[in-house]
Amino acid sequence: MEKETSMESITLEAYGKINLSLDVLGKRIDGYHDIETIMQSIDLKDKVVLRDSEEGITIECNNPQVPTDSTNLVYKAYRILRDMYSIKRGVHIKIQKNIPVAAGLAGGSTNAAATLIGLNELWGLKLSKEKLMNIGVKIGADVPFCIMGGTALAKGIGEELISLKDFSGHLVLLANIGIEVSTAHVYSSLKIDNIANRPNMDKLLLGIDKNDLNIISENMVNVLEEVTIGEHGQIQDIKNEMLEFGALGSLMSGSGPTVFGFFDNEEDLLKCKKSLEKKVKTLIITKTI
Repeated sequence: MEKETSMESITLEAYGKINLSLDVLGKRIDGYHDIETIMQSIDLKDKVVLRDSEEGITIECNNPQVPTDSTNLVYKAYRILRDMYSIKRGVHIKIQKNIPVAAGLAGGSTNAAATLIGLNELWGLKLSKEKLMNIGVKIGADVPFCIMGGTALAKGIGEELISLKDFSGHLVLLANIGIEVSTAHVYSSLKIDNIANRPNMDKLLLGIDKNDLNIISENMVNVLEEVTIGEHGQIQDIKNEMLEFGALGSLMSGSGPTVFGFFDNEEDLLKCKKSLEKKVKTLIITKTI
């Protein structure tokens, strides 16, 4: 999370993420699910500008799909900090959206994370990163990771984070078919007792430790694919096409529908992108950071 600050405003870059693996272990009594996942920041980012105002909150965004009312996680981040610390000031938040919406890339969560970081600075709260992460989990399960960034093993609902070795600089092709997927629907539809193929976390962690893209690519598993691909078969077609064009591995990120492929050859990536352009709404070249 990078930022520029003046007395009245602060500008932050809010990075998206992909899941290098995702396992669902069980449902909790609070309705959430216990998961085990490796989360990875990517160099696909929104810009979030916070400007001090007299009172209340106003939100604007260049993407009409993004709500600008109390359902936006940015609003929830503002409200929780305002109430916790009895803040009397308001804020205007402008979101320049580059991350596809409801796509499994933590677009909403990373905007909320940027808002917490920005308001902490704007209001002079001097809260530590750990404190902001503890507040963030009350907004959404991916918010703490978006505050931390990098590469991390996440457990619990995603808030128990263990920072892993740097896995930056790997070429990624993102393919998004342009439908919005409800995370709640995907989790509620998953039959946990019937999951046939689960990720081997030991091998994945070894791949991270050795910075070995081949080990990671060969062992990537996302159990939520069973639900989302079952409803949107095009996701499997995209995965297959990425592998045919030389991707070392391909996986759906989060609850979908975005598919990513790891490439060690830019020429292969560009050929794959050109082929997919005929059938996929949004294609983005990025890298791990």
